Formats: sequence, C-alpha cells, structure tokens
Amino acid sequence: MTSNGSDAGDAPGRLRAALAARFGVDERALAVLRAALAALVVVDLALRARHLTAFYTDAGVLPRSLLAEQYGVLAQFSLHALSGAAWAQALLFGATAVAALAMLAGYRTTLATLATGVLVTSLHYRNPLVLNSGDTLLRMLFLWGVFVPLGRRWSVDALADRTPDASDGRVASVATAGLLVQVVVVYATNAVLKLRGDRWLAGDATERVLHLDMFTVLLGDALAEYPALLSALDRVWLAMLVGSVLLVALTGWLRAAFAAAFAAAHAGMLATMQLGVFPLVSVAALVPFLPPAVWDRLPGWRRTPGVRRLPVERWARRVDGALPLLALPRPPRALVRWKRRVLPPLLGVLLVGLVAWNAATVGLVGVPAAAPVDESPEPRWDMFAPTPADTDYWVVAPGRLAPGERVDAFHGGPVRWAEPPDVAASYPSSSWRKYVANLRGGDPALAAGFAEYLCTRPGAPEGLRSVEVYVVEEAVVLDGEGETERVRLAARNCSGG
Repeated sequence: MTSNGSDAGDAPGRLRAALAARFGVDERALAVLRAALAALVVVDLALRARHLTAFYTDAGVLPRSLLAEQYGVLAQFSLHALSGAAWAQALLFGATAVAALAMLAGYRTTLATLATGVLVTSLHYRNPLVLNSGDTLLRMLFLWGVFVPLGRRWSVDALADRTPDASDGRVASVATAGLLVQVVVVYATNAVLKLRGDRWLAGDATERVLHLDMFTVLLGDALAEYPALLSALDRVWLAMLVGSVLLVALTGWLRAAFAAAFAAAHAGMLATMQLGVFPLVSVAALVPFLPPAVWDRLPGWRRTPGVRRLPVERWARRVDGALPLLALPRPPRALVRWKRRVLPPLLGVLLVGLVAWNAATVGLVGVPAAAPVDESPEPRWDMFAPTPADTDYWVVAPGRLAPGERVDAFHGGPVRWAEPPDVAASYPSSSWRKYVANLRGGDPALAAGFAEYLCTRPGAPEGLRSVEVYVVEEAVVLDGEGETERVRLAARNCSGG
C-alpha cells in the first residue's frame, strides 16, 4: 500500500519528466538552430539579391500598386513596400544581413532574432508570388525562436556572461513544444494530403516528380531511370510522414535516428530537385529533435585542438561592448513577473491555434462561422500532394522589334518553342519558376505585370515594340513524350502606341 501510494503521489512528477523528455530541447541544439537559421537567411538574401529589381521594386514584375491591388492585407505588413526604389530595397537587404550576422554570432540574440524575423517576413510579404513552403516554415521557426533561449550556448552573449540564468542544459517550455510540434504538423498535414491521392499509394509519385524537367537537377535525371528504387522510396517516405508524430513520441537515440532519416530525405531532395532553400530549412528545423546524447558525443570548442587555446571569451567581451547603443536596460522585475505569467498561456493558445488551423486545412475539423478566414482554407504544406503535377512548362516571350524581326524578350536570342535542353536551367532561379507557376491560372493582371516588366527592364532588346508571354505546357508521360500546348498569359504594346 505504501508503495502504491508513493507511486500515485509521484505520478505528476513522472508526467512532467515524460513531457520534458519529449518537448524539451537541448541548449546546444538551440545554438545550432540559431546559427543555421541565420546562415540560411544570409544565403537566401544573396540568392534573392540577384533579382532585386525584378521582384522587389516598382520597376519589376510586381510594383507596389499591383501588390496592394492583389494582396492588400499583406502589403500593409511589409516594410519593403514603403518604397519602390532599388536603393531602398538594397538598404533593407543589408539591414537584414546585419541582423542575421548578429544572430549567427549570438550577439544580443533575442533582439537579433526578432529583427531578422521581422525583416524576413517583410521581405516575403513584398512579393508572395515567389514564395514556397520553405519560406513559410522559415517564418514559423523565427516565430517560435524568439521565445526560446537561442543564445544560451555557443554565442557572444553566453561567453560575455549576458545569460547568467542557471540551467541544466535543457529547455522545456510551451515555446520549445511549439518549435517541435510545428515540424510534426508540416509532415502530418502533408501525409494526410498524400493519402488522399492515388499516386503516392501507387508508388510512382517520385518518378513522376523527377520527370518534371522544370524541377530536376543534378542526380534527378539519373535516379529517374530506376523506377523500382523510386517506388520503394515513395513508400518509405509516405510511411515516415504518416509516422512523423514519432519525432516527439520517441526519445534518445531512436529519436535521433528518426530525425536523421528525415534529414537524409531532404538532402536527397536537394541533390535531385530545384527547390530553393526549402530542403535546407527543413534540415535546420530537425536540429531541435536531437537529444542530449548526441551533443554529449561532440567534443565542444573548449576541447578542440587549435581552438581551445584561443582567447574566445576575451574576444566575445570586446564584441559585446563594441556597440553600446544596443545595451538595453534590464526590464523592471514586475514586468518580468508579468511576462512569466502571461506569455506561456498566450503561446499555448498560439500552439493550439496552429494545430487547429492546419487540421482545418485538411478538413479534419470545421472552421467556426465567426472565424475571420474562408470556410475552406488552403493547406500550407501540400508539397507534391495529393498528386504531383502532371504538366511540365517553360516560358517563351516573343517580342517584336520591327516587321519580320522577333526576339525572345525573356531569354534573349531567337524565339524557340521547342523544349529547352534543360528546362530547370531555362528559369533564372527557382524563384522565377515559382513566379511563373503562380501566373498560370492567376489573375491576368499579374501576367500583365510580367509583360510590362519585359518591355521596360534594363537590358530589354533595343527597339522592342511589343511582347507576348506564353508558357508551353507538356503533359508528363513516363514512357514517352507528351503533347505540348501553347498558353498565352499576357501581351503588351511596349511602344505605347
């Protein structure tokens, strides 16, 4: 009886320990997540900067007037929409890079994370036409990242003793739960959608994806020749998605192995498909699932030859004092106590709302009549689901210079309707491919913005009088070539006459 009473009395403690083991995150994992997110932002900025004028200025494909017309609410939340000039966008790009580098170093980590997240969100909202699921996931990771101690380890803040709170090396809170559940929600939602199609269950979905030449790069063409292997990978990936809840249910090395399997799958996507930074963001999102046992196996910088003797702490203190303007005063104790009482319930509501919203997008729960959203919200995580696209396409933009003279106003050179040798390479970047994908079936005003840009962009063919924008669509056929169809998206008189 005494033993049973003792066990019953300790039940809440065992429950708390079980929840902490599954929803807690090692501080070293948070440090690596911080560095990974910051580095990804810098890389993404560099990639987007190549098309800064085209995608983020009034001289591009989506001037602010068209942005406000098509995405009025989003435009209001974008600092980048305050100016249509290229210099202003370059300035904001630079500010985002500075904030990301501060976050990478762990300098004023919470402030740097908040600033980077706000600027990245602002950039995304400036042109929703070039975004993919990786961008959405990146924003969500920043949202949760603001509320977890990303700078407690391996940072300037930690080395300069700016984070004096005692810790056992593991953080368990509503925010860490949100960080982990967010990733599971992505996979679980995608699993539900894939199960509603026939291609993933049939085992030929990946083969069809790799026959979409607009996506396939590097090893993709070679893998497409092994349908039996791809069919097996289809079923393994679908099983992993269906069982993605195990990412939080498992602990220790089993959790690490399962997270590593997901990371390997995303590495495979990176090696076979042109998906921008989506696979890298997905790998970064898996880092918090790695348990303490993994990090305990790492030597740490203090035991690394060639590094351990460096005066890292002294350097960190010098960096810490380099910008006194950012030395924020400590908040009043009353405010700290209020934050500790109010913030967890608010984050709890956010977490419940996150799960409910995604359940509503796949029809698992209904949307209340009073909700400020459509009764059938679109799912965010529908990557190649429920069925992969069955149409490949590329852009052809015939431009008329003079009677009898024509040029491709998008690619330059003569107008060619035939399939390019490398469809993926015919798009300047994955952002351009995503942009064209959103033009198909979208508001004609968006495609008209593309035609206008081709008329006026720097480097446009001299004497360009008019331009048309087409996509040439080709049906995907696994054992041959499909039929093609020319679909005109827009036309523009460049001379104004």
